[in-house]
Amino acid sequence: MTPFTPSPLSRRQWLKSSGLVAGGAMATGSLTPSLLPALESDAVHVIDGQTTAAGFAAHEQMVAAARRADGPIRLASNENPYGMAPSARKAIEDGWKQHAWYGAPSLPNLKKVYADSVGVPVDHIMIVAGSSELLSIVCLAYGMKGDVLTAWPTYEGLPRYAESLGIRVHKVPLAADLTHDLDTMDRRLTQAVDLTFVCNPNNPTANVTDNAKLRSFVSNASRRSMVLVDEAYHDFVTDPSYSSLVDMVKKGENVIISRTGSKIHGLAGLRTAFVIARPDIIARLQPLSTSAPGVFGALGAAASLQDTAFQAMCKQRNVEGREIMKTAIAKMGRKMTDSQTNFVFFHAGMPVEQVQKAMLAKGFMIGRAFPPYTDWARISIGTPDEMRAVAAALPEIIGGAPKSLGSSER
Repeated sequence: MTPFTPSPLSRRQWLKSSGLVAGGAMATGSLTPSLLPALESDAVHVIDGQTTAAGFAAHEQMVAAARRADGPIRLASNENPYGMAPSARKAIEDGWKQHAWYGAPSLPNLKKVYADSVGVPVDHIMIVAGSSELLSIVCLAYGMKGDVLTAWPTYEGLPRYAESLGIRVHKVPLAADLTHDLDTMDRRLTQAVDLTFVCNPNNPTANVTDNAKLRSFVSNASRRSMVLVDEAYHDFVTDPSYSSLVDMVKKGENVIISRTGSKIHGLAGLRTAFVIARPDIIARLQPLSTSAPGVFGALGAAASLQDTAFQAMCKQRNVEGREIMKTAIAKMGRKMTDSQTNFVFFHAGMPVEQVQKAMLAKGFMIGRAFPPYTDWARISIGTPDEMRAVAAALPEIIGGAPKSLGSSER
């Protein structure tokens, strides 16, 4: 019998046959017609791991066209409209052979890259398959013997999971300016509280809580409970008074920081998230983890973390889109929060379901209602052109709606 001899297979041929093109489309839209030329040009548009300005411009055009072709523009889930960086695409293409291997041999490198990026030792880092698993693990490790304390509304992943386990969750309404009511939270911080959850910047309200007050609260809370600080939107903040609480981890406090690859890195479809905590905390969390990012998530995240040029360009475009929306909302005389994220939150004056329906008819998907703020709208920031179109459409929809706030929303 003649022994089988595999024929040479180029990365380009494999990409065509393997379905990775469709996989890449998860992060940037349905890019099948145009992804292969983009991959072939990445070697030109990525220099020393950094996306060039010309590369970002070409990438931006490609993604914008794909988003238009996909149907309604996605402005509901706070995704990065630019998807993954060209450098991340190139890293995935270069490492394509790893798709057949169990485990992710690139995970140790990702852990080191992430540790270096936040300035902590590698043993302070844990990598998991997305923020949902991260929040669940922390809840299992530190919420099962007592209560959970959180502001409300906030990112619902941890509170909802805790409730599903029968854990009592103390939900403290936001302050009048829609930031965390830290005074009330401090009063609710009894011996029964085992885990305190803070999301800063907060989702869905898009704003940050006063830095000095938050640090004081977290320092106090960490002496009575474990504190989880969700910093998913950290990379979009432009307020100079804001700072991450990673330094509290470095000081050895009972603080866990969660970050994600789903926002500025555009890797939501590849499920990558990061835990920053003391080594003993990591050791308690690690056995509870049931999965980790796949090969492509690890490769793409490591490349994206080092591509600071792409991150800076995404942040600048986000600022442009955010300012377009803030100006439009102000012109309509609507109350809004000071967004420091990749979405805005403002008073629409009508049930948000009506706004959703009207915006969908104009080609835009926007966020759902977040009780008790059921007449406030959350709209993710897309490209500047998309936000100009949204800004033009909104007055037709909510221009005549009441501007006064309900008693539950003052």
